[in-house]
Amino acid sequence: MKILILTHSFNCLTQRLFVELKRCGYDLSIEFDINDAVTCEAVELFQPDLIIAPYLKRRIPEKIWRTRTCFIVHPGIVGDRGPSALDWAIMQGLPQWGVTILQANAEMDAGDIWATEVFPMRFSKKSSLYRHEVVETATRAVLTAISRLKSETYHPMPLDYTRPDVQGRLHTPMRQVDRCIDWQRDNTFTILRKIHAADGFPGVLDWLFEEPCYLFDAHSEKYLSGKPGAIVAKRNNAICRATIDGAIWIGHVKRRSDNESTFKLAATRALKNHLTDIPEISIDPNSGATTDTYQEIWFEKKHQVGYLHFAFYNGAMDSGQCEQLRDAYLKAISSDIRVIVLMGGPDFWSNGIHLNHIECADSPADESWRNINAMNDLVHAIITTDRQLTIAALQGNAGAGGVFLSLAADYIYANTSVILNPHYKSMGNLYGSEYWTYLLPRKVDTVRVQTLTQNRLPIGAQEARDIGLIDDCFALSPEDFRTKIAAIAETLATSQDFTSHLQRKIQRRLWEERLKPLQCYRDEELQRMQLNFYGFDPSYHVARYHFVHKIPYGWTPRYLARHRSH
Repeated sequence: MKILILTHSFNCLTQRLFVELKRCGYDLSIEFDINDAVTCEAVELFQPDLIIAPYLKRRIPEKIWRTRTCFIVHPGIVGDRGPSALDWAIMQGLPQWGVTILQANAEMDAGDIWATEVFPMRFSKKSSLYRHEVVETATRAVLTAISRLKSETYHPMPLDYTRPDVQGRLHTPMRQVDRCIDWQRDNTFTILRKIHAADGFPGVLDWLFEEPCYLFDAHSEKYLSGKPGAIVAKRNNAICRATIDGAIWIGHVKRRSDNESTFKLAATRALKNHLTDIPEISIDPNSGATTDTYQEIWFEKKHQVGYLHFAFYNGAMDSGQCEQLRDAYLKAISSDIRVIVLMGGPDFWSNGIHLNHIECADSPADESWRNINAMNDLVHAIITTDRQLTIAALQGNAGAGGVFLSLAADYIYANTSVILNPHYKSMGNLYGSEYWTYLLPRKVDTVRVQTLTQNRLPIGAQEARDIGLIDDCFALSPEDFRTKIAAIAETLATSQDFTSHLQRKIQRRLWEERLKPLQCYRDEELQRMQLNFYGFDPSYHVARYHFVHKIPYGWTPRYLARHRSH
């Protein structure tokens, strides 16, 4: 079966469907929905048996949906319609929500229903719910819908609001007035829910230091308080703002401007000129996990195993975060543990250098150089660890340098839902560092090194396991995955063969160092990166600008649009 994926962008759901459908053996191609003419041309070129639209912002042209089966993936229960489906579900505090696969017709989200599934709602950010529950549920529902289509006997259910089981309704787009925070009346829970419902996009419009800003990345705070609306503390990248019954941390903001394009930045970076008198309240990463406050890095010990968590927003790691994580890592391995597990965060493991913070720097080239060297220092610390065995436990997706950061560990495990993008080339032919020229050939053969780094396509955890890039993957809930990882780590730490495993690791590192020192790999990679940052070719800087400012593609890249590659 030939399937055309029609989408606004190659987002996390689109990538997951691409990986799953490819694994099922379908003939796939992707087209970005730029305008009707381009979409119609793509259909003519590819002649698909089915069109799947996982993420659209406008209707499929009538010329297409009248002649071909088109599945729309809607992040809502049966009967729900409108572009703010998940936003309203969070704002209303619904206990469960769902995904519906419906057939495109003249009305948005009103076509016949091919499949639907529901999931329990967590109290969490919209972006996190989307990356986990929505993506998982949508993937199952799409595979069900395709199976029903292939049977040629299944008849999709028309949308009928008279049926008692059809509980969804048409919603208007959520406006900023619906999200507005009243700092003098809204309690902490209400404010968190409003920011959660806007996380990712569009944020909650508010005022900070008499400037309009969109708020993102909110966390609860148990102990601090102050005048409602006032900023009472700062920590790392976040500011703490008092509420009528406590306080919340805001990790990221985006200034609103009618005159220039703006983008998300860490709150302390975006507001740095206003925060000189705000107290810095630090927290020791080695104090363990807490839900009482905002914490990006924390370390826990149990049964001779250390767990180092680093939950960076969108998986991006700026120079300071890399340095803080390396410091926490070095402190962790100086303790009495035998195994250290690098847990990343629940939404992302790592996506490498922080492009947004690089873009806002006085010299993006200099900050790029500083950031990649800070990443390299972190990777080097993991590679050269000789007192512990190390495990990378991928709870969430990883991309670019974040993938190669995970390869520095001795063992790599992932949840089966994880998507990896082990390449840099999409960012203006960026060469990449993080010792990838040393780490990747240790895992896969020369042909696969070339394929992974040059094709610019995502791979799933199962494929990564099959080719030897990671050691194993598990189809488990987030909680069960963490339990599984703990069992693996504790078994390794208490194994009678622990010492021999460690000795083999040390001997291999010494042998590989004699063959070619790590510094040589780093020097060679950075020589190429220096050309990316400071050379005559501006493609990295142009690609970064487009990425950070979310400038839509004017065409679909040929590595995605196979129907246009001839």
